[in-house]
Amino acid sequence: MSVTDPAQTDLGFTDPDPLRAGPWSRIQSVVVPLASVLLAFAIGGILIWFQGVNPLTAYWVLFSSALGDVDGLTRVMEKSTPLVLTGLAVTVGLRTGLFNIGAQGQLLVGAIGAAWAGYNFQMPTLIHIPFAIVFGMLCGAAWASIAGALRAYRSVSEVITTIMLNAVAIALVDYLASRPLKEPDQPLTRTPEIAGTAVLPDIGIVPSGFVIALFVSLFFGWFLARTTQGFRFNTVGLNPNAANYAGIGVKKTIFLAMAVSGALAGMGGAVETLGITGRFEPTFNAGLGFDGITIALLARANPIATIPAALLVGTMRSGASSLQFQTGIEPEVVDVILALTLLFVAAPIVGRLLFRGRAQKKTTVSSGWGGA
Repeated sequence: MSVTDPAQTDLGFTDPDPLRAGPWSRIQSVVVPLASVLLAFAIGGILIWFQGVNPLTAYWVLFSSALGDVDGLTRVMEKSTPLVLTGLAVTVGLRTGLFNIGAQGQLLVGAIGAAWAGYNFQMPTLIHIPFAIVFGMLCGAAWASIAGALRAYRSVSEVITTIMLNAVAIALVDYLASRPLKEPDQPLTRTPEIAGTAVLPDIGIVPSGFVIALFVSLFFGWFLARTTQGFRFNTVGLNPNAANYAGIGVKKTIFLAMAVSGALAGMGGAVETLGITGRFEPTFNAGLGFDGITIALLARANPIATIPAALLVGTMRSGASSLQFQTGIEPEVVDVILALTLLFVAAPIVGRLLFRGRAQKKTTVSSGWGGA
């Protein structure tokens, strides 16, 4: 399977270097996601109206409950933190021509790895927190490397392998949390609580994990646009044959990109464990990796744009419960809106309708992600 560079598809992704992209590309990169979100909210509003609730009232409840007070803002940042990192994980893959949809499994193994490192060792705080995060990253990288090696050296589709590895990861962490790593004398499936020296503290109302996610996002924005290795990632994603002709090790680059992608997803799981749950519990991490796909596409494979995209999703996730309590609407309407956003932002029809006069005849999503 060959995946074309997102910048060259009808998805409307910008140039790998945002500063080098033309003004029309920059306009597209903002208008298409914004139009997709608004269209998804419009359809969601129709569904809400059919339930007998004013859509404007429902959306006011959704956003005001999440952003209307200090506790709500903190909760939004907590929910957004792993989403930024899983969005980055998918973004790195897309920029290298890979569709890593295994971020959920990579996040889970990273989360349980960080939990084990958090409760199994006694260290000073300044050492314990980085150690647990790095260990979670290594677990995520190792898990993603399985798909990376198969893709690079055996030409096995990373879409298929990451889907399968997601299922294996879910079963594996459930087994580990219920057997060898289970908290003693506890009926629930969970690991022991991490040591106090491994807990990520808050900086005022801001979770320190959110600060870490912001820094990592900015770093990868610079890394992909300004470094030699970032150039290799972009070049392999743009044209593997040209990259090989230029002397870039395509197989090595693909393997490394998958490992980096898995490390970012593993970091998302580690930060969630160390900063939010305080231990590993399988149910607390459901869906975070899959939301990363929505965020990466909404951000147009731009690392820095994953921040506002994750904040939007985090806000909606945070306000979903209040939506049910105050209006009687089922919180699953948020899932519907997010699914519609993913559909519209990924479908080339949005870009074609908005930019029909300027659209070029390039590879579609189906041929780019599913072609040979």
